[in-house]
Amino acid sequence: MKYQSQRVALGYFAVALSLFAVQVLAGLLAGWIYISPNTLSVILPFNIVRMIHTNALVVWILMGFFGAAYYLVPEEAEHELYSEKLAWAQLIILTVGALGAVVSYLVGIHGGREFLEQPLWVKVGILVGALIFLFNITMTSLAGRKTAITNILLLGLWLLSLLWVFAFINPDNLSLDKMYWWFVVHLWVEATWELVMAAILGFLMLKLTGVDREVIEKWLYVIISTALFSGILGTGHHYFWIGAPGYWQWVGSIFSTFEVVPFFGMMSFAFVMVWKGRKNHPNKAALLWSLGSSTVAFFGAGVWGFLHTLHGVNYYTHGTQITAAHGHLAFYGAYVCINLAVMTYALPLLRNREPYNQALNIASFWLMTSGVAFMTFVLTFAGTVQTHLQRVMGMYYMDVQDQLWLFYAMRFGAGFAVVLGAILFIYSSAVIRRDRPAAQAALQPGE
Repeated sequence: MKYQSQRVALGYFAVALSLFAVQVLAGLLAGWIYISPNTLSVILPFNIVRMIHTNALVVWILMGFFGAAYYLVPEEAEHELYSEKLAWAQLIILTVGALGAVVSYLVGIHGGREFLEQPLWVKVGILVGALIFLFNITMTSLAGRKTAITNILLLGLWLLSLLWVFAFINPDNLSLDKMYWWFVVHLWVEATWELVMAAILGFLMLKLTGVDREVIEKWLYVIISTALFSGILGTGHHYFWIGAPGYWQWVGSIFSTFEVVPFFGMMSFAFVMVWKGRKNHPNKAALLWSLGSSTVAFFGAGVWGFLHTLHGVNYYTHGTQITAAHGHLAFYGAYVCINLAVMTYALPLLRNREPYNQALNIASFWLMTSGVAFMTFVLTFAGTVQTHLQRVMGMYYMDVQDQLWLFYAMRFGAGFAVVLGAILFIYSSAVIRRDRPAAQAALQPGE
């Protein structure tokens, strides 16, 4: 750790990992309810479990992004954080908001809009926290060195914070409601979050491989250009069937096809940087998570997204388990893995320790990745069967669900592996060993 104010990231990473545990446990419970639908149906119905699962996912990923920014921006800017107190205040606001949202869901208080179910006061708290963050991190950047990594990170975080304003807009017209809703959901995960992912990945490649900054920056500019070019108009693939004009079927199909490009670029970027790299960094686990993130993101967000994004295909597959397959693999690869990568890199430095428990950390990567991959294949087959029986043959929805029981059982088994991997990651990150002199000498702060 080069700068004292980087320690703020520890608080964000701790809260993020706590919510990560909540998210995967709620997901495991939701997976079991697919097998045994009456489980906890009175005290904890499925719609509440799903809210906790998806909201915890979004919030812990954002917490990870904020923690990553508070770690890497001072180092990139070569300047202490503008205000540690503001950063801690932001963490308290967001944590109280997250806990308040969960409690509200448990007692039946929610907004009803998927991913945006938070009560109004929680939405306001998130907006206040985002404004505090933007002020703090922007002032830090302006006071120090300007780099492409910082600029891209700030662009992504500014845009995702501004798009949150649409979470407050809820028109009576259902088509308009969905259009504004996708401004938040799609333009977060398929545009602005991609910028944040690219910036964090660029920072990790810079530190782990030793490739010249100029080379990394050129790659990053190409990646974010393609991400914004394809992601903004690619929103149209959500407008196919919500009552929007018919031209969106062609706009959405064409630009969604290009959404594969930035993820292929990030995967190529990561592997080329490692191939060109001249540094044998001791933190092998962080490098594995970085390469894994770019690779799984390409398949999850790129390939599996493309499988059902053309409107002629989406007409049949929309809302089936194929969507769930794409969503699980894409979120895991693009955003879960990149957060766990930066935590794996930063936590030893923040704790002034060697890269501890790397064997356990690496095992957690393979356990979680294998679990999510198997889950994706299972849900893909389930969605294919569902599409044929329900959308082609015209069988009733619940009759089709009865035919998918075996797929749901296998999905639950995969989810159990993911939970074990998540617990192993948290354990390997929390258990601290004393440095050996050789390892301590090999790992200098900031490398």
